Formats: sequence, structure tokens, C-alpha cells
Amino acid sequence: MNKTLKAILIVLVVLVVGLGSFAGGFVTGHLLPFGVPGFGAREPAVSAPSTTSPDQQAATPSDVQALFSPFWEAWNLVHENYVDQPVDDVALMRGAINGMMNALGDQHSSYMNPDDYKQATESLEGSYEGIGAYVDTTTDYLTITSPIPGSPAEKAGLLPGDKIVAIDGEDMTGIDAELVRLKVLGPADTTVHLTVAREGKDAPLEFDIVRARINIASATGKMLDGDIAYIQITTFGSNTMPELNSAIAELLPQNPKAIILDLRNNGGGYLQTAVEVTSQFLSDGVVLYEQFGDGTRNTYDVIPGGAVTDTSIPMIVLINEGSASSSEIVAGALQDTGRAKLLGTVSYGKGSVQNWIPLSGDNGAVRITIAKWLTPNERTIHKIGLTPDYPVDLTDEDRQAGKDPQLDEAVRILTEMTGQ
Repeated sequence: MNKTLKAILIVLVVLVVGLGSFAGGFVTGHLLPFGVPGFGAREPAVSAPSTTSPDQQAATPSDVQALFSPFWEAWNLVHENYVDQPVDDVALMRGAINGMMNALGDQHSSYMNPDDYKQATESLEGSYEGIGAYVDTTTDYLTITSPIPGSPAEKAGLLPGDKIVAIDGEDMTGIDAELVRLKVLGPADTTVHLTVAREGKDAPLEFDIVRARINIASATGKMLDGDIAYIQITTFGSNTMPELNSAIAELLPQNPKAIILDLRNNGGGYLQTAVEVTSQFLSDGVVLYEQFGDGTRNTYDVIPGGAVTDTSIPMIVLINEGSASSSEIVAGALQDTGRAKLLGTVSYGKGSVQNWIPLSGDNGAVRITIAKWLTPNERTIHKIGLTPDYPVDLTDEDRQAGKDPQLDEAVRILTEMTGQ
């Protein structure tokens, strides 16, 4: 084994380059090991255990040589005893990193292999190939958290909360949800057959979905009847602020009397983008607090110069169970400061911040929870969510009929508030 690979294998000292903080999101998943431990086990043919070699000891930092001795022993045992040789050293290295991240016991800290990392970053850059849905891979089955508007997933009728129980007729029971996610992804113009369990339905639902190149318009706007400006943000990525600024620049000259900000089914993204979006609607104050494990905190203040800070223009934010992380930062700040009322259903409840940190040698990245975040009133929403000021459901029957009672109610309330 060459020295370069040995260096890579020292997972605790692998070189990293910081990418930036995320408010969480569901762009990428949580990897879990699976298998049948102990099945068919017997005594090894080589009875004497291997010991760490001098080269391995030398490659390991001196202060953790004793700690890592069992790791190198296991490494050598695999190379000396495993039936199918040669083993894939890179796969073993990545598996070791994966196991380390799982050992943290945090569902939002994980290892992303190179393909996972590419898919994750592509979606925040505005495009990728698949069915077009954010998913939660921390559950027993891969779960849809939010179909992307206009995507094959939305057009097919997938809804937040749908659990993918089979793919192309293959049962996904007991299969790690991250592996299931990778099976759903695929080249554009190919078809995937999904079997879905939906709450309230006695039998599974079947969907044939043609994958596509998903181009995500992260922020759009239009005028509704009654001079109400409607702005929808679908993700918090690198294109969000330019697109939001463009939408606002088009809407403001039309002198809107009220604003609706739609954050439904927005799974999150960059924390800094959430701060910038919030700052468009607040003139001053705090957007969020970032609380670290040692008790210290960062305060993210409103960035001056927002375009829609006039509080005489009433505002409602639409949220639902698919609104998570960055969406909850924005909605929570606007609710706490009194700038807007929330309407819809209780949000997802993700109150932690992750760093996505690429590993050297194009070996993917680790996603590490670095902090919890609090609203301006120092509320934590983790596993709780934001409670809307105006609770309004949107049922499956509403969707199938093309109705949107949440948007309709927001329009009704704002029309009444503006005296129209």
C-alpha cells in the first residue's frame, strides 16, 4: 500500500477545505451501514492476530498511535484473511469515514461519497438529474419532504410524507434510505417505477416517473388580484438572491398593497442566503443566533438596505411540513419580529447548522453539525417546528382538485387587512 493511500486513511487528520455553513436542508442524505452481522461466522484460518506495521505506526500521528492500533490491526486482518482478494482499499477508507460519522449519533452529520456530494452541490447550484424532490434519508423508508415545483415528482403526484417502499418492483424494506435515494436518481429521460406508502391510504400507490434534468428556479414572483405581490422561494442556493432581487424589482413598481412569501416545501440550503432573504423584509434587528456546543454564539444581524422593509405593507408567509431549516430561519425571524404572520401547517423542525467540508483527493465530503440556531426571540424549533398564526390545511383532495386553500386564505386575510 503506497504512502499516499496510507495518509488518506488517517481519517482524523485528513486535509479538508471549508465550504460553508448550511442550515441543514434535505439535499443530501444520511448513510447507515446494513447487513447481517455474525451470519455464518467461524474461527479465522489465521489464528494469530496481525499487529500494526512500523509504516502504519509512522503514518499515524504520535498522539493517537495507541488509539488507532486496533484500526490498523483490523485493516491488516481484512487484507490477510478476507476470502475475495484484492480488497478495494478506497472503499474501505470511505467506509471507515462513514462509520466514524455514524458513531456521532447525529442524524444530520454524515459522510457523502463523491457522487452524493456532487448531487448535493449540483442541486444548490440550480440543476441535477432525477425526479425533482427533496428527501429525508433518516427514516426507515426514503421519505419525500418536498417535491420541487414543476418537477416530474410533483407532476406525478408525489406529496410530502410519501414513503418509497419499492423501486422498480424491488422491496426497499430494510434497505438504507440513502441507498434507496441513489436508486431513484438517474439519467434524464429514463423511467423509474416507485411504490409509495401514503398516510391515510390503505394500499400502496404506484407511480411511473420519467427522470429529467431538474433546473430549479429558486425564486419567482407575480402579482395576484387585489394588488398582492406573491413571491415563492423553493431553495436557498447560489442563485436565490439574484432571482429574488429580480422578482422584487419587477413587483415593486406595481405598488403592491400586501405580500405573500411562499416557503412551502422548501427544504433549505445556505444559512447565509437565509440571512440575506430575511434582510430584504426587515430594516434592522437579529435574524438568528447560532449556538455552539461550548456555549458561545454568533449573532446574525439584518443586512441593511432591504427592498421591502415598509411595515405598512402587510405580509403573510406560507409554511408547511416541508418547510425546513433555512425556510424556518426566515419564517421564524419574520414571525418573531412581527413583520409577518405565518399561515399553513407546522413546519418540519430542523434547528441545526451543518458545515459541508470536502475531503482531499476527491473523496467526497463530511457533513458535520456545528451548531444549533435560535430565532430572534431565542426560540429553538428543533423537532418542534414553527406554529402558524393561521392554521390552514391543504388536503390530498385539494391538490387533486387543483385547489390551494392556504394561498386563498392568505389572499382573503390580506385583502381584508388592506381594506379592499
